[in-house]
Amino acid sequence: MNRSSLAAALTAMTALAGATTEAASIYDFQVENIDGRPIGLKEYRGKVLLIVNVASRCGYTYQYEDLEALYREYGGRGLVVLGFPANDFLGQEPGSNEQIKEFCSLNYGVSFPLFAKIHVKGRAAHPLYRFLTDKRTNPQFAGGITWNFNKFLIGRDGAVLDRFATKEEPGSGRVRRAVEQALGSS
Repeated sequence: MNRSSLAAALTAMTALAGATTEAASIYDFQVENIDGRPIGLKEYRGKVLLIVNVASRCGYTYQYEDLEALYREYGGRGLVVLGFPANDFLGQEPGSNEQIKEFCSLNYGVSFPLFAKIHVKGRAAHPLYRFLTDKRTNPQFAGGITWNFNKFLIGRDGAVLDRFATKEEPGSGRVRRAVEQALGSS
């Protein structure tokens, strides 16, 4: 690696490292959708979001069905499920973005937004996930991602309202009540 390439890499790493503390809300992040198009999360301002790290070969993959059902039931009122494939747990998301998209469509009829595969833990974690799990930016619901299908409920104002562990199914009463409360009477 030449000196200018090294400098560029260090600059990029520094920018990523600072992204957690510089961002004021989730709306400050840009992500890539499953088709490779950059999306600013600010596009979802005013919506209630359920951000989920997903995987196709996990014992909890069946949760795609409940996530899609929630999205279809509450989407008209402003809920958007955002699926972030990650291969961070025992290689349970080994496919390419194209394979993931096809799997989700064919097996679960997923119509909610899916994003390009990212890391959700460790040094390589995407800045969005560092923001969601850092005590400085999310003191009430901070902590590392423990497995696939961890869920963050985000209010219309971009604030993290709740967090649900992998075993908390999207169709559970607790999740549904939290979603309904976040949506309000709209």
